[in-house]
Amino acid sequence: MQPVESARRQASKPRYGIADQAIAIVSGLSFALAAITVCTIPFSNSIYGARDFVVYWATGQQLVHHANPYDAATMMQIERAAGLSTASAVGLMRNPPWTLLLTLPLGFTGLRVAGSLWSLALMASLLASVYWLWQLYGRPDNKRHWLGAAFAPAIICLLIGQTGIFVLLGYTLFLRLNRTHPFWAGAALWFCAIKPHLFLVVGVVILAWVLVSKSYKIIAGAAAAMSASCLLVYAVDPSAWASYIATMRNAGINQEAIPCFNIVLRQWLSPQTLLLQYLPTVLGCAWAVGYYWKRRLTWDWAQDSAPVTLVSLLFAPYSWITDQAMVVPALVASAIRTRSQILLVALAAASLVIEAELLSGIVLASNLYLWTAPAWLAWYLLANKSADQLMHENDQAVSVSGLDNA
Repeated sequence: MQPVESARRQASKPRYGIADQAIAIVSGLSFALAAITVCTIPFSNSIYGARDFVVYWATGQQLVHHANPYDAATMMQIERAAGLSTASAVGLMRNPPWTLLLTLPLGFTGLRVAGSLWSLALMASLLASVYWLWQLYGRPDNKRHWLGAAFAPAIICLLIGQTGIFVLLGYTLFLRLNRTHPFWAGAALWFCAIKPHLFLVVGVVILAWVLVSKSYKIIAGAAAAMSASCLLVYAVDPSAWASYIATMRNAGINQEAIPCFNIVLRQWLSPQTLLLQYLPTVLGCAWAVGYYWKRRLTWDWAQDSAPVTLVSLLFAPYSWITDQAMVVPALVASAIRTRSQILLVALAAASLVIEAELLSGIVLASNLYLWTAPAWLAWYLLANKSADQLMHENDQAVSVSGLDNA
């Protein structure tokens, strides 16, 4: 048996190449440059005011002063004073009211201090997520997990101060803790609830998995976190929910130009038929339940959830490119498994293309970013095929070695 086991270990040994080292270096430099850029922002109030972050800071200011964080006129005054361009529309938080807890601490500090703390929290969340993913997927010797830290949507999210990285943190914690600490894994889903529309497909699978596996501690943890946050928000602003509902009724999200598959499909087929915007989501949920059901007896969130995550993003009712940070776990898992150096270079190159588009002045609302979400799903399918091919070759090598030593 020893020769067979030796052959198995030799055959399954990952193949690393020059591309691995190059990707690690380039990805590390990309993240480092982004971090340096963020660290220089505190020296300019106008830069802070020009980022999405100003909306969260202004919301915190309103909460601390017991004012309405959904008052467009007052929010506009605060944001303009902070440096938001007069050409930009007034920003209001569209996240559910329980997210107000994230912004409350920002109201106790000035723009620069709050911006610095917010940026540090985002950087720490991104690095922690990537590190935990590296641990989750076996602590491989390669540095491919750095692709997650340098993933262009995550970098853009970091630079403009969006909350997508907090969503990534929550999802990573869920993947990491669902087996060993289910209550806390459920509580971590609170971060995913910052942008619940992104997790509709994933959420259906979580519910099915909980019912099949009887992992009710997940539900208990999620319910405890949501209840606590809603109670705290009510204590700070009892009218938050009423104001939020009134604001969302007139938000006009469905009329905005957002580079998202569902919205573009509706605008192309029938702009006034809102159901078309949700039809792909429903179909995605149906597919995901079938995908899970075939694997329900052996389901492992770390190993099996990648396609569900990618479909959930692709068929979200609406999403921005910064929301794509949520697929970092799926891409990192596939990058670690794949044998194809070409695919690894392609993933890194795709991030560079996005950054080049942004630097060339293409606004985030442009449909020139529409290719990104489908590209991540296509890349995953190719990488997964490459990994499966490697496993098949390994099994053949083991079989041949066993026959030779029989």
